[in-house]
This record gives sequence, structure tokens and C-alpha cells, in this order.
Amino acid sequence: MSVNINSLTITTPVPTSATNPVALELSGAEAIAQLPSVVKVLADGSVQFSAPTKGASSKSIHRTRCEWKEPVYWSLASDAEHINVQEMTLTKVNSAQKVVIAQLHVKDDDSPPVKVFWSKANITLGFRKTFNQAAPVNMTLLKNVPLGTTFRVIIRVLASGALTVTAQSNGRAGSSGRLEMDSSWRSSLLNFHGGVYNQVDYTDATAADDGSICILSELSLTHV
Repeated sequence: MSVNINSLTITTPVPTSATNPVALELSGAEAIAQLPSVVKVLADGSVQFSAPTKGASSKSIHRTRCEWKEPVYWSLASDAEHINVQEMTLTKVNSAQKVVIAQLHVKDDDSPPVKVFWSKANITLGFRKTFNQAAPVNMTLLKNVPLGTTFRVIIRVLASGALTVTAQSNGRAGSSGRLEMDSSWRSSLLNFHGGVYNQVDYTDATAADDGSICILSELSLTHV
């Protein structure tokens, strides 16, 4: 299935400029045209995202990413439901063997309601019921999803704040069950993210070939 990221915003592991070390953000179409070593359309229409562990990062933390995100934020009440479906294959993962692969993010805050991880061949979830909750509740969605295995992550959020996160691979599925974002999220602006976000800090000693690569074979974003 052909994946169209042209209108999405891509956060890259490339610095904005020679004098600005912050991670460059640009549209999907621009990323494909300008940064083929980072974002590349493959022959079958799928898209490869590459994030070397040592590169440009968005904030003071030394963690790199190659992530797509919706360019427009939305509130829970803006539609009856909000759904993100992402099918992907991880072909390489950093030395820590942990990467964020999907998020329900919140504007201007570092504590999103949903983060989905691939961690040592398991797909796990961190969920915050309350806005700015200090620590998420963690759970495992699906075990034994090794590198090179295609899997799907589905995040479905209702206007009420109820949500489910499901992981599927090779005929197996695991779900979070019904989770509830409480009323503290009502005024928040949200958007979906996906791709690879390394969960290891780079240092001067980080190997040049350390990093993560994924191939997106399906991506849909629905607000209805």
C-alpha cells in the first residue's frame, strides 16, 4: 500500500542549519526531496524513516528521531472519534533496543497521554490518565515481535476521552482495553505522531552506525 506523507510534518535527525543544531522540521514532500538518507520512498510505495542515534535533537535531551506528525492540532471534542492506523516494520534498532513508534501527543508539553514503544521485541504502552501525570501507567500489548516483522498499531480515541490502543502482527493481537483520559485533557490540543524516536541518549562515544530504521507500509489518520 502506497503511503502518502507529503502534507505531514517530519521531525528529522538533521540540524536546522550549520549554526542551529536543533532538529530540522519540514513537510513530508520536502523531506523526501531534500533528505533521501533520512526519508525515502521505496519501490513498493512504502516509506523508510532513518534516525541515527547521534544527530540533531529537538530539545536539550540527546535523543534523535525521524517522526511524522499531524501538522494541525485538534481537541477531543472536535470530532466523535480520532483514529491512527500505522503498519510498519523495524529493520534496525538502536543499542538500547528501545524506540517510540507511535504517540498521541499534546501541544507544548512533554507528557503525552499515549506513547507506544518497541522495546526488546515487545510492543508496550505508556498511558497518562491525567494531564501532566508524573509517570505513565505501563503495559505490554504484544510480545515477541522481532526485528523484520511487520506489525500494526491502532490508536482510537473518542471525544469522551475513552481510548484503545491495539497492536497486531502475524495473526496475533493485543489491546490495552478501554482506557479513559480524564477531564483534565478537555482543553488540550492533541495530534498523532509515528515513526522512530530513539530512547537512548547519544554521547561522544556513540557509534556512528547506531540508530533505528523503520519502513511504513500503511498510514491512515481519520477524524470523523
